[in-house]
Amino acid sequence: MSYMEWMSKLEYTREQLEALRRVAMTLAGPGDLDAALKETLKALSRLLGMKRGIVSIYRRDLNEVHMLVARGLGSKRMEPVRYRLGEGITGRVVKSGRPVAVPRLDKEPLFLDRTGVRRDLDRAELAFLCVPIRYGKEVVGALSADRVSDPESNLDGELRLLEEVAGLIASRVVRRRVREENKRLKESAGTGGTPGMILGSSEAMVQVRYLVSQVADSKATILLTGETGTGKGLIARSIHRSSPRADQSFVQVNCGAIPENLVESELFGHERGAFTGATEKREGRFEAAGAGTLFLDEVDELPMATQVKLLRVLQEHQYERVGSNRVKTTRARIIAASNRDLEKAVMDGRFRPDLYYRLNVFPIHVPPLRERGADVTLLADHFIQMYAREFGKDVSRMDTPAIDMFMAYHWPGNVRELENAIERAVLLAKDGVIRAHLLPPSLQMKTMESRAQARGRLEQLVASYEMELIVDALKDAGGNQTRAAELLE
Repeated sequence: MSYMEWMSKLEYTREQLEALRRVAMTLAGPGDLDAALKETLKALSRLLGMKRGIVSIYRRDLNEVHMLVARGLGSKRMEPVRYRLGEGITGRVVKSGRPVAVPRLDKEPLFLDRTGVRRDLDRAELAFLCVPIRYGKEVVGALSADRVSDPESNLDGELRLLEEVAGLIASRVVRRRVREENKRLKESAGTGGTPGMILGSSEAMVQVRYLVSQVADSKATILLTGETGTGKGLIARSIHRSSPRADQSFVQVNCGAIPENLVESELFGHERGAFTGATEKREGRFEAAGAGTLFLDEVDELPMATQVKLLRVLQEHQYERVGSNRVKTTRARIIAASNRDLEKAVMDGRFRPDLYYRLNVFPIHVPPLRERGADVTLLADHFIQMYAREFGKDVSRMDTPAIDMFMAYHWPGNVRELENAIERAVLLAKDGVIRAHLLPPSLQMKTMESRAQARGRLEQLVASYEMELIVDALKDAGGNQTRAAELLE
């Protein structure tokens, strides 16, 4: 392969590779989040000739895109720059997740120039590029820049470069968004939050909160589904506290923790002498709940005989104590939960179909933590504050490596596992900061794999850059390897 053929295979120019290297080195340092993003825009300006650059962040709670940091907009103070999702080029890029390149701004009606800095410029001389910032499968913001328009320039190549940069800064943008969400959460709910509050700003949890708000005031039976540790009990308490029954009892029963021969007695109560060991009359959980809420966790563990009696309660609101013929009436609202597929349990004959349909009046699925994105750090911050108060320790935050571990981990134990990890780390913390080595080994192993992948990507870019320098040196030295080595010193 000739030198020119080999060069044509390279994806980036020397300047572009150097810009990527500078950005990667900046982001690898311990600097402030905003400062690192500003240095990124500075590298794009100095090395690639991009005149103005903006990093924007997607505010999920407002469904808007807000300017986070900028370069080249001048020192004049301006109103906050924001776009509705789908509005203008930036809003469209965030909504669609697709990059946009505009060779001449005067030909693009969607360009709104909310900053106003291009008002007195000739837009025919400017090209504009905007790419989505992705974190995993989620678009968390946008990176945009403009430059002098050049009919011979390769905008597709520059778009690919900006996408690489966007990939490098994505974790920083997510951290900044989490910080802002934490701040707003504390302002709206009080420092540390309130018991029973549903934490999370991910789309999945916004939907859960919406469903809770719609059903709380009703009398409808609710079925909560989701993996173990996702917080179904917390959702049930939130429904109760948001309902007209908030001043009544909330009674929780773990159906899977009760011996099969005692389940009916636990739920419905028993009379004295109803069975061996029943030395006195005892009220059941339905009576204890009164006109409040009865939360039946792991409802799929109920024996078939008890399922029949629970079905009667749901249909007629009536039951009898064990050993009694006296019919009692309940006014309690039922919230049931299961971490298993109840439809499959019905097909397998382990759960009554009529009971399933009675419970499944208003289903709410609680998503696993691995599908909740930046909610991981939002919850971590909440638990740090909670356990710092409980243990009387001055612990207020996690360092960057610890945050990276939390974001890379898949959390099979969900929120319960995260809470346990934070509780342990707060106990071990010595200087007010939760550091990576204080976290469980399972988190550290996952992060080592992620770092190896990221390091391999950077090493690939650096190796390509080094190869190009060597080839250039050989060309300048007329193929003389000794002379080329001297040029590279």
